[in-house]
Amino acid sequence: MNKEQEFLLSRRSVRKFSPVKIEDEKIKIIIKAGMYAPSAHNRQPWHFIVIRSRKLMNEIPKIHKYAEMTKNADAVILVCADIEKQDDSGYFSQDCSAATENILLSAHIEGIGACWLGVYPLKERMENIKRLLNLKKNLVPFSMIALGYPDNSIKNEDPKRYEEKKIEFME
Repeated sequence: MNKEQEFLLSRRSVRKFSPVKIEDEKIKIIIKAGMYAPSAHNRQPWHFIVIRSRKLMNEIPKIHKYAEMTKNADAVILVCADIEKQDDSGYFSQDCSAATENILLSAHIEGIGACWLGVYPLKERMENIKRLLNLKKNLVPFSMIALGYPDNSIKNEDPKRYEEKKIEFME
């Protein structure tokens, strides 16, 4: 396995962050990677909102029970689908998933910890996020990514996810 593959396999969800601030330029680089994700018919139906308000990041866990880490994150990126840019809304979930994964990988490249928080398709969660952030009508909250420099006191071990039995070749 080459070093790029090893780096890819070393990405982990980070839920505990140090207090070091992420530079705005790095956040823009990370979001740019999200914008370079593939999308159906090249519609690019995504819209990104960077949340840096401590007040808002403290409110998120009240409406998303798995989002406790937003309280110590430096930033949260909300990935939304812009339904005005997608004429077949069945694909925005794939497009926004690809953008979210690119953001996670780009954060890892930058040495920034990240954790993907699902929002879509849970209606109540989507509505509450939309209300909390006063989102425009055309934006559908899809995912949130908590970001911060990792607290290095936490060690993530290799979860051993590779399972040969989940692979089937058809010739």
